[in-house]
Amino acid sequence: MKIAFFPKIEKKESKKLALETAHFLIQKGAEVFVEDDKAGALGLPPLSKGDPKTIDILITMGGDGSILRVAHTYAGMSGAILGINLGHLGFMAEVQISELSSCLEDLMRGAYTIQKRTIIDGVSSHGKTFFAINDCVLHRARNPSLVEIAITVDGLFLNHFEADGIIIATATGSTAYSLAAGGPIVSPDIDAFILTPICPHTISNRPIVINPREEIRIEYVSQKAPIEFVSDGLHHFEMNPKDHVILKKSKHTFNLINLNRIDYFSTLRHKLGWAGKLRT
Repeated sequence: MKIAFFPKIEKKESKKLALETAHFLIQKGAEVFVEDDKAGALGLPPLSKGDPKTIDILITMGGDGSILRVAHTYAGMSGAILGINLGHLGFMAEVQISELSSCLEDLMRGAYTIQKRTIIDGVSSHGKTFFAINDCVLHRARNPSLVEIAITVDGLFLNHFEADGIIIATATGSTAYSLAAGGPIVSPDIDAFILTPICPHTISNRPIVINPREEIRIEYVSQKAPIEFVSDGLHHFEMNPKDHVILKKSKHTFNLINLNRIDYFSTLRHKLGWAGKLRT
C-alpha cells in the first residue's frame, strides 16, 4: 500500500505525532511519502519521487481545512482521503488522536468503506473553471449594502435575491458555512445541492435543496462594486455586474475514507454538542 501523508510539523507535539504515525504505517508494510518541503525534517521520501497515480490513500493531519487544501492541491491523485483531526469542529477529519492507533489498525487491515461524495464543477462567464467539495459562495465583499443575485435552475427562473450573498453547498458542505447561515444539515450520502441565502432582505427567502443534476446559473445583477466568488474558501475571483457562473455536478467524486467504528450521527452529536439522550 502506498500512502501520501500530509502531516503538521510546525509544533513539537504535532511533529512527534507525525513521526509516530508514519513509523506505525511503515511497520505495517505501507510505503509512505510526504510533501517535499517536509521530507527532510521527517526523514521520509518526498512525493516527487513517487508516481501520483499509484497512491492508494492520502492521510491528512489537521482539520477539514487541511483535507480541502490537499484535495485541491493534489487533485490528480485518485486515492481516498483519511483525516486525522488535530482541531475541534471537523466533520470530514473524523479520526481523533485518542483513537489514532486503533483507527490506523483498522485502516491497514481494510476495515473501512469509501464514501463517494458529490463535487461541484463550475465555470465563470470569463471562462475560469473551478470545483468545490464543500461550497461555492458569492458574497457582497466591499459593498456596504445588500447586492442583487439572479438564479436560474435548468433554465427556469428560481429567484432574484437581495442579500449579502448566496451559498451553494454540497451535502458534505452542509455543516460548514451553509449551516452557520441557517441552512439544513444534509446527510453526506445524499446527492444534493443546498442553496442558502446569506442574510436575505426578505424573510421568506429560505434555503432550498435541489437536484444536483440540474444546472445552476447565478448572475450578479446589481450595478455596484464587484462581489467576491469563493470556492471551498481557497480560490477567489471578482464578479462584476452582469457576470455569471454556471454550476453543475462533477463527473468526479470526492472519495473519503469512513472507518467502520465511526458513524455520521455520533460525529454530529459530538461536534455540535447535542445534549439529547436516549430514553428507555
